[in-house]
Amino acid sequence: MEKHKPRHLLADLWESYPEAVSNTYTVSQSTPIGKYIADILALGPFYHYVINIPDYSLSHISERTLDIHGLADYPTTLQNIMDLIHPDDLGFVVDAERATLEKLKEIGFRYQLSLKTSYCFRMRIADGSYHLFHHQAIHLSKDAQGRMATTLNIHTDIQHITQVNNRIVLISGVGERTDYCQINLSRQHSRIPTIPLSKREREILKLLSQGLSNQQISEQLFISDHTVRTHRRNLLKKTATNNSRNLIRECLEQGLF
Repeated sequence: MEKHKPRHLLADLWESYPEAVSNTYTVSQSTPIGKYIADILALGPFYHYVINIPDYSLSHISERTLDIHGLADYPTTLQNIMDLIHPDDLGFVVDAERATLEKLKEIGFRYQLSLKTSYCFRMRIADGSYHLFHHQAIHLSKDAQGRMATTLNIHTDIQHITQVNNRIVLISGVGERTDYCQINLSRQHSRIPTIPLSKREREILKLLSQGLSNQQISEQLFISDHTVRTHRRNLLKKTATNNSRNLIRECLEQGLF
């Protein structure tokens, strides 16, 4: 007998891409997520969970999920998470997932484990108000047919940095992949401002957002402190900002994370 699959807002969309999304109930519960958590972009309070795609259940749910959202019990299904999203942002989330799947199809679903998706939406927090969150999704594992089986989702509260949802989906490469694609889903369909950051500048920007000093960045990237300072100056110039805080806010609003 087939296991019951609890439905959620994205179920019909995901299942319309059977070549990409697994429906085989053989998901491992020992998914190694530590290395991903240590390397995520965390600009504020964040939590994570793993979606087991075949049955839409959740695992590896961090304790901070309860604190940030004021929940008494851990969410058990993806719909429990979807219920926290602002009603006015649900349509955008569906559009963002559709755009993501189309772009992954264009790149090739076989590369799913080497790609990360990010975009923003509002979620209800413990006091009942809504904050803007930065959503990151990293594909962790595939089934025997090469379809996505588990995905790590990270949600970061960025309300203290910006309240502007740029409605931009960013798909970027992980590891050796160098993909960097922005998809503008704003209703105005305005052109995404072009801020041509090099791969090294994006690496430094990410480390700056994690609060690392010039020396720490130089040690991690094996470059000189002088080189780090030069890249920081170039980042400020390219984004027309005057300090790291404004730099990070501008890059968030331009969909560069």
